[in-house]
Amino acid sequence: MRPRQGRPKLLQAMLDAFSLPDLRRKILITAGILIIFRFIAHVPLPGVDLDALGALFERNALLGMLDLFSGGAMRRLSVAAMGVYPYITASIIMMLLVPVIPRLQALSREGESGRNRINLITHWLVIPLAAVSGYGQLVYLQREGVVSSVGVLPMIAMVASMVAGTILLVWMGEMITEYGIGNGISIIIFGGIVAGLPTMISQGFLARDNIGGLFVYILMVVLTIAVIVVFTEAHRRIPVQYAKSVFRSGRMYRQSGSTHIPLRVNSSGMIPLIFAMSLVIFPGIVASYFSNPMQPNFANTIMQVFSPNAPLPLGLFYWGLYFLLAMGFTFFYTMVVFQQQDLPNTLQRQGGFIPGIRPGKNTATYLNGVINRITWGGALFLASIAVMPFVVRTITNIEVIQLSSLGLLIMVGVVLDTMKQLEAQLVMRRYEGFIK
Repeated sequence: MRPRQGRPKLLQAMLDAFSLPDLRRKILITAGILIIFRFIAHVPLPGVDLDALGALFERNALLGMLDLFSGGAMRRLSVAAMGVYPYITASIIMMLLVPVIPRLQALSREGESGRNRINLITHWLVIPLAAVSGYGQLVYLQREGVVSSVGVLPMIAMVASMVAGTILLVWMGEMITEYGIGNGISIIIFGGIVAGLPTMISQGFLARDNIGGLFVYILMVVLTIAVIVVFTEAHRRIPVQYAKSVFRSGRMYRQSGSTHIPLRVNSSGMIPLIFAMSLVIFPGIVASYFSNPMQPNFANTIMQVFSPNAPLPLGLFYWGLYFLLAMGFTFFYTMVVFQQQDLPNTLQRQGGFIPGIRPGKNTATYLNGVINRITWGGALFLASIAVMPFVVRTITNIEVIQLSSLGLLIMVGVVLDTMKQLEAQLVMRRYEGFIK
């Protein structure tokens, strides 16, 4: 179906999508669940002093980093204050345990049923992780005077509410994945980040006395988004040929076909940044439990050193450590995922081979060499994106706008993935797509 004359392809594609009943239903389900998520994010826990909570966020920049995965719910201390972060943590833990524990390794090879079992274990793991995280947050906020002191039963009720909020968000994300458009968990995080954009824009007006710095700030953000798009889509194509036997007219014929394996430059996605961010803010979070604003101690120093808003030269230590951890985890996570895919044995079983490379061990050595080389590009990209907020803030001297590199990466990744799925749905129904 051709776009009408004078109408942009993207606009025409959206009109085509809404003209198809099943695709329109998917879009409306996704939008409806996101609206429900925003309502849940505004349901507060009892006994919360919102003014004291706002003042605490002003003092502790680490809380702003944790607020990313809750979509602003932590800033209001709602029942969804932990967002889907416990589920992400559980998924990462299971991903690391699968190649180590033989029983989990065997489950991963059982196809769909094995993956469902691993997914069930991941969901059960979310509950204790969310309970421990929720209890730790409430104890810290009680000590800071944000939450009024309560007894054992009210504390259990508050922790249970936060755990239920996390489980509900995970379920809603899976409903989007099954009945909507895109990856549900990512879209839930995306919805929370987008909901914070109006606040960020309003903060930008506070910097109107620094028009030059604000212009450079916006320009660098746009360039960062462009670089993210380029590296997200960049990949190295490995040519593969397949030979198969076909029985025809009583005789056996050999036929061959060719295709390619796309090895992405950034095959690890955003996971290395989550790993690196978790480690680099962990000392500051632990120190916050022992700090004393009235009588500064060693914990106060640790909080200052491991703070994203630390002044120079302390800021160089925090962001330099973040840069190195992002690079290291990119190589680590890429190798773990690549080993789990087991491409050399898969090619050999399917009768495929890389031209000029012997199947088996030689193919494994060749592919490992290629993935190692291109991962340098992905590692430098992710590490550079990780420290971009520090670079932008240093160059522009804009302090009132908090740019999250991880948030930008999530936003761009979710938009690209959702657009591809929408494009595939349109093309499958013989409509012209909108992605070149």
